[in-house]
Amino acid sequence: MKGRGRKLFSVVIVEDEKPILDLMKHIISQNGFYSIVGVFTNPAEALAQWESLRPDVAFLDVEIPKMSGLELAGKINEISDQTEIIFTTAYKQYALDAFGVNAFDYLLKPVTPAAIDKVAQRLAKKRGLLQTGEMKRSVSIQCFGGFEVVNADGIPVRWPTRKTEELFAYFLCHPGQILNKWHLADLLWGDMDEERASHNLHNTIYRLKKILREHEIEMVIQKKNTGYMLHTGTYLYDLLEFQQYGDGCLKEGEANPLMERLYSMYKGPLFDKKGYFWKSRMEEAYGELYIAFVRALVKRDLSAGDLKQAEKRIQACLYNYPLHEEINQEMVELYLRLGRTDRAEKHYKRFKAAYIQELGIEPPYLLKDRLADAWNQKT
Repeated sequence: MKGRGRKLFSVVIVEDEKPILDLMKHIISQNGFYSIVGVFTNPAEALAQWESLRPDVAFLDVEIPKMSGLELAGKINEISDQTEIIFTTAYKQYALDAFGVNAFDYLLKPVTPAAIDKVAQRLAKKRGLLQTGEMKRSVSIQCFGGFEVVNADGIPVRWPTRKTEELFAYFLCHPGQILNKWHLADLLWGDMDEERASHNLHNTIYRLKKILREHEIEMVIQKKNTGYMLHTGTYLYDLLEFQQYGDGCLKEGEANPLMERLYSMYKGPLFDKKGYFWKSRMEEAYGELYIAFVRALVKRDLSAGDLKQAEKRIQACLYNYPLHEEINQEMVELYLRLGRTDRAEKHYKRFKAAYIQELGIEPPYLLKDRLADAWNQKT
């Protein structure tokens, strides 16, 4: 990646959960200072190849069956004293154990690009490879809760035309897919004749490529027969991660660190407040996926007795979807579980008033009946 310097650190990743391993690979490869030389789900296999790999950095999951990350780190230290160990864990209590085996750092899951970048900066400073402030941030692309593209210098991209912005948004929704040029022309200039629409598409593609070059965003828009394809390279963005990992998270059936990461990335509906008529179906689908994450994570919080965390998640969800019936029900039932019948009743009355004002009808009787049953059980 331009502006990111040369590859400074060779990396090995050891993580027994395949979805999280794939996520780690994407995040680390996106950072221009790391070069991945090995990925393993089995610590014994990693150890067997350590002599030949001799990486500068090892990202190790702490909670690995048969041989924990802590045990693996001890064995690595015996083989190679040049490797810096960074543990990844969902539990803070492992921090002291990590430093007991001379770990360079530990990261809490879900691991973020910012955390990986911070580790790179500390490593570079420790080895005297870069001066303070020489490292740049990663390119940031946000699709949920609005649409914003920020280059590696922290400068937001300003689009020359609204159609240039919208075309890039559509490409981001369909990475690696050939998009027929007549489909794109009709999508953005459906009120024009074919010749004018085709001419506008050609000019807009040119503007889009130019703005990406100017901001050193190394995504490639390639001409493919009668269409175009966006190659995202090693870049990650919120929508792409939802596409790659969202359904897999739900299939696991339980909350996990990857789901936690996707949940934290969702800042609101897809391209919120953007009038792209074509986004409605995708916006609804990703909203439903996010709500499924919320419910799974709230269920885990309640099982762990972390009622405050469950309340925060529900409140955040209601900020985006204030009239969602099941989420409002979960909030009322949580207040009842906390013994706050007054707050449960107040919340339901507020929800009912908003529902009537927005939709012109009262909330479904099924919902009211379920809430009434919950009240009767708690009071």
